[in-house]
Amino acid sequence: MKVAVHADLAGRLLRRYKRFLADVETPDGALLTVHCPNPGSMLGLDTPGSPVRCSTSDNPRRKLRHTLEMIRVGRVWVGLHTGRANQLTARALEAGAIPALRGYREIRSEVPVGGGSRLDFRLDARRGGSDRRPCFVEVKSVTMAEGRRARFPDSVTERGRRHVDTLARLRAGGARAVLLFVVQRHDCDIIETADEIDPAYGRALRRAAARGVEVLGVAAHVGARCIQLERPLPVRL
Repeated sequence: MKVAVHADLAGRLLRRYKRFLADVETPDGALLTVHCPNPGSMLGLDTPGSPVRCSTSDNPRRKLRHTLEMIRVGRVWVGLHTGRANQLTARALEAGAIPALRGYREIRSEVPVGGGSRLDFRLDARRGGSDRRPCFVEVKSVTMAEGRRARFPDSVTERGRRHVDTLARLRAGGARAVLLFVVQRHDCDIIETADEIDPAYGRALRRAAARGVEVLGVAAHVGARCIQLERPLPVRL
């Protein structure tokens, strides 16, 4: 299962700043300001001089033509575009490529769940069996790693905690609730919460898991042309 990226512009990172901007130098010496579609800190992924790849848009309404898609860390490309994790998940859900989430006939995205909140997916009408509960899925893109351990979050995330609490509320109301970590790099064997960065998030996730929220993980292989679902990863809470 894969999502096309078309990261056709190569370069090296000069700096990432103002959260959603980055300066990139191309091989011919051109200096470009590009959109950085990652709201996190990008801890360990913003070293000046690192190779990067960007996609290109011909939309005349866009202020910035290029989007930072990935950065190379050692021998591994790491996907920086958080939206790609959702796109990959949507494809995987449609194809039944995630065993624990297989068999649903109806898949909706950006679903209102009350209180002005939305979650990434709602799955309904599961084939066979007696489980007719709706299933709500929230996706989190993971980019930070220490050794072979993928870690989340890379900065304090009040929004992420609200999502966890919302999943717990829905589970208490009888629905199935799932948090899915999508690791956008293929050099990790396990996923952990980064409690030293945001201890409140780790506590909230462990509390939600104890109340029946399912916490799943998958790894993706990131390349210049596509991001491909690779394998499930265990999550250690």
